[in-house]
Amino acid sequence: MTMTDAVDPKAELLRLRATIDNIDAALIFMLAERFRATQQVGHLKADHEMPASDPRREEQQVARLRALAEEAHLDPEFAEKWFNFVVAEVIRHHTEAAEGR
Repeated sequence: MTMTDAVDPKAELLRLRATIDNIDAALIFMLAERFRATQQVGHLKADHEMPASDPRREEQQVARLRALAEEAHLDPEFAEKWFNFVVAEVIRHHTEAAEGR
């Protein structure tokens, strides 16, 4: 009998799902914090008539996040897709802030 044979698979599944749920909750709260910070950036840019998008900064961030993903054993392509998704939303917020000024 191996160690895994002694573990109740249903109990293990519940334990793993609880871990996933906790991580998902942490991610949501971290994203909310990130958007609070980018909202401040958007208002600053709008107040000073700066462009909503900063392609050079975005390129630097993609490179940084791809390296971090590799270090964390996460697919760098996935990390880049996630970043692009988030940045598109940030730019939308920045554009709305500029239009509201």
